[in-house]
Amino acid sequence: MASPPLTLIEGGAAGCVALTASEYLALQSVGFVSVTPTLEAGVYELAAGRKVGAVSLGERQIMVRPKITDLNRLLFLLGYARDPGIWRDDPVDLAGADELLPGIAEAFARIASRAVEQGLLQGYRTITERLPVLRGRMLAGEQMTRLYGLPVPLAVEYDDFTVDISENRLLLMATMRLLTVPRLSATARQWLLRLRRSFADVSVLPRGAALPNWQPSRLNTLYQPALRLAEIILAAESFEHQVGDVRVTGYMFDMWRIFEDFVTIALSEALGQLGGRCVPQDPLHLDDADQVDMKPDLVWYCGGEARAVIDAKYKAERPDGFPNADLYQMLAYCTVLQLQEGHLVYAKGNEPVSTHSIRGADVIIRCHALDLALSPAHLLAQVDGLARNLVSESAVIR
Repeated sequence: MASPPLTLIEGGAAGCVALTASEYLALQSVGFVSVTPTLEAGVYELAAGRKVGAVSLGERQIMVRPKITDLNRLLFLLGYARDPGIWRDDPVDLAGADELLPGIAEAFARIASRAVEQGLLQGYRTITERLPVLRGRMLAGEQMTRLYGLPVPLAVEYDDFTVDISENRLLLMATMRLLTVPRLSATARQWLLRLRRSFADVSVLPRGAALPNWQPSRLNTLYQPALRLAEIILAAESFEHQVGDVRVTGYMFDMWRIFEDFVTIALSEALGQLGGRCVPQDPLHLDDADQVDMKPDLVWYCGGEARAVIDAKYKAERPDGFPNADLYQMLAYCTVLQLQEGHLVYAKGNEPVSTHSIRGADVIIRCHALDLALSPAHLLAQVDGLARNLVSESAVIR
């Protein structure tokens, strides 16, 4: 009989569970939650950090749910960094879902099925292969060097009008990924299996292959919502491997990365409307010899000079011995960029809003907080307000 699932809340209280030695080693190898032995033999304390998702250890399931209880909010954050225009209105409804990827699976199955119900999108793809007859154009160089000038086979290249194109490959990859997700509803699994059959003539890319590149166009308009959702699904860190006699499968999202990507894109968009230009992950160096690299999340330039530096932190970093690492890091950014102000943006509830005047450095570090529980429109309005404050504070300092 399968053990009941253990459900934890991201950054919340730990839970205790009995694990075999093999299960303990398997869970440690994944890095999904922290695992600490207790005084009771075979019982371990599991604490969730900043990863959300689910893992299956054989028949045992461990889930970490986000602090954001409305999964539509989390989906909005995930999608916005990929295409602000499409995700501004939060078009995908996960009503009733209590787990992220199973909820997305149902939404994806519906949206992708609607996209292909009139038939799969087709397009031209350049194919290079060796054939017994001439098709397209012959590759003379390859024919002479690799085939030694033999009359057959012929090295040819031609354009084929086919369903085996990037858009369909991406949807197929997402479909196959979702079919491995635990705790799918019977309805979602049925729809996904039907989708899998629809893509029978589409190539299955090898494991670990790069995502197919596609560009929005008039021809793939009906596909675009499904394609954006497929990219989110494939952004989840999925894993499946064997540790000893325990098979480990699951998926997880890093909340810090989701938050950082959202802040970088949304704030760049807001500052760009106020003038100047934004450089994400601006490559800087701390020392004159350019040996110590630094990459602040966002630097806003106006009039040819840096006017503001911003770093997004889902939660304050407190490595052992450095309880205020975020402040030290921001001070270094301000020093290199010769700025009198630096800005740290946290998720509300993780760090208080505060201002630090650095002694002897003539630098002020301001800590801001974004309320992720707000609706998409109100959250973006909060980002717009933060951008206006950054611009006005920069003008006052100048």
